[in-house]
Amino acid sequence: MAELTSTDEPVEYAREDVSVLVVGAGAAGARTAIELAERGVEDVLVLGKRGHGDAHTTWARGGINGALGTHDPEDSPAIHAADTLNEGHFVNDPAKVETVTEQMPERLRELDEWGMAYSRTDGGEIDQRFFGAQSFRRTAFAGDHTGESLLDTLVERAQELSVPYRENVMITKLVSDGDAVHGAVGFDMDTGEFLLFNAGIVVLAAGGHAAIYDRHTSRDDENNGDGAALAYDAGASLMDMEFMQFHPTGMAVDETDPEWAPWSGRLVTEAVRGEGGRLFNAEGERFMERYSPDQMELDARDVVARAIAREIAEGRGTENGGVYLDISHRDADFVRERLPRMYERFDDLGVDMAEEPVEVAPTSHYGMGGVAVDDDGETDVDGLFAIGETMAGVHGANRLGGNSLAETVAYGVVAGERIADRADGPGEVPTDLRETLVDPHLADLRAMADSDGENDVDAVLADLRELMWDHAGILRDESSLREGLDRLADVRDRAADLRVGPVTSESFELAVDLGFMIVAAEAVLRGALEREESRGAHYRTDFPDRDPDWRRNLYFDAPDVGGMALRSEPVDEPSEAVQAALDEGHELDYHQLE
Repeated sequence: MAELTSTDEPVEYAREDVSVLVVGAGAAGARTAIELAERGVEDVLVLGKRGHGDAHTTWARGGINGALGTHDPEDSPAIHAADTLNEGHFVNDPAKVETVTEQMPERLRELDEWGMAYSRTDGGEIDQRFFGAQSFRRTAFAGDHTGESLLDTLVERAQELSVPYRENVMITKLVSDGDAVHGAVGFDMDTGEFLLFNAGIVVLAAGGHAAIYDRHTSRDDENNGDGAALAYDAGASLMDMEFMQFHPTGMAVDETDPEWAPWSGRLVTEAVRGEGGRLFNAEGERFMERYSPDQMELDARDVVARAIAREIAEGRGTENGGVYLDISHRDADFVRERLPRMYERFDDLGVDMAEEPVEVAPTSHYGMGGVAVDDDGETDVDGLFAIGETMAGVHGANRLGGNSLAETVAYGVVAGERIADRADGPGEVPTDLRETLVDPHLADLRAMADSDGENDVDAVLADLRELMWDHAGILRDESSLREGLDRLADVRDRAADLRVGPVTSESFELAVDLGFMIVAAEAVLRGALEREESRGAHYRTDFPDRDPDWRRNLYFDAPDVGGMALRSEPVDEPSEAVQAALDEGHELDYHQLE
């Protein structure tokens, strides 16, 4: 939030009391609320910034992981955990990884019982496909609209349980004394009414921060780092923010064409490669044969993204700054059945992907870092939880495709179970916090509304995203990162003097987002500067090798006076079962697809 001058006149607000406030209505928030309802906690409220069922979860296309063994019965949760640690370059929290992998077979079957529209084998079982860097076919899916089907299933289940939900509400600050959370402050995006929620427990399920980059797979008004920034402001620590995943295949388009321009950077699901899609440069060369002859297009996302970036940088890219992704060698009916949303999208734009290749290039997709939490999803601020993409720990330095949706439902259950044991009424925001935190913050919001500053919100946002792409993108080095921090300081100064519309306007929402994005961007830049090695999605051209001494997690704390403090701690070791799976050396054989 930009610093603004408050007035002494009090701001009116509506107050609501609730035992558990869930901020975020995607899969993570919905599954937490379901668990609470099933355990008898009735005094719950889920908040969403959009209409019910409209969350970023719906943009997750390719699948959700779990060792069901539909095709490969030798798969197991331990091997799933080993693959996750390998992909995360061993800076994941092993306990959190095992929590997810052990939960997932039951969670997938549970979703089936609730009516999720999985794709099926000929025998009627939940089908599973290959995904990058996974030893076996463990990615369950619903065509290429898995996230949409998942969220539909969870929303329907929540409605069956009468879970209270409120849409079009944006949370702008948590009410915290640094030791415990007491509620949250925000506004109704339709009416402009300011809101105070007294809450005994707050769950942040607000997504990640991939949209702090110019090219990204999110909508522009989501994944702006609000969960991380809210937690950080409340006194929680952030962790491993330098690890940003750049998905190999975002749409590469002619940005001068108004029909294509809105699709720049939007996700072309990994399922295209999982079903046999091949990558070619502009010279017609299947270039992954050079970079990864064994795993080819289904190597880890960081490997494929850097390979594509190198092809483009060395002049073998397309006119639109990408490479070609081609699945036209598969039967057209197969493509339309297994990839219906992708086929429809490109068909609407005049491209038949069953007959011709599409253009792709890396795009910001997922933040592996986030809020530091314990094994149950609780931060070091009592009563404050963070789950889903908002939390850190599961994915390490690079995320396995299909593990993001898995994390949401697994930790929704784990956190929900813990919260149900503790939920004890809404409590009360202490008088001193109302006077020193709530009232001044609402006065700042009121002052920002209809402000006539020098700077346009959209322009400052665009500059922030551009500097992150330029200075903290796929390839990084010290001088560029330091220049990025200098440019960020200028963005922060400009963000303090914005031209903003009323509370119900888009510009007001984006001005709030900008404050969150600055926090997330600073953490990414400072973390990338601090980590003097290359590991997973973090690649330093001046430190190109992985350093065993850097098998550590970076933590970001807000000191009492200014700045952002960094510290590091060593990573725990995996369990004996997972270590055994690692020692067995399981690995995907891509050529099974050929």
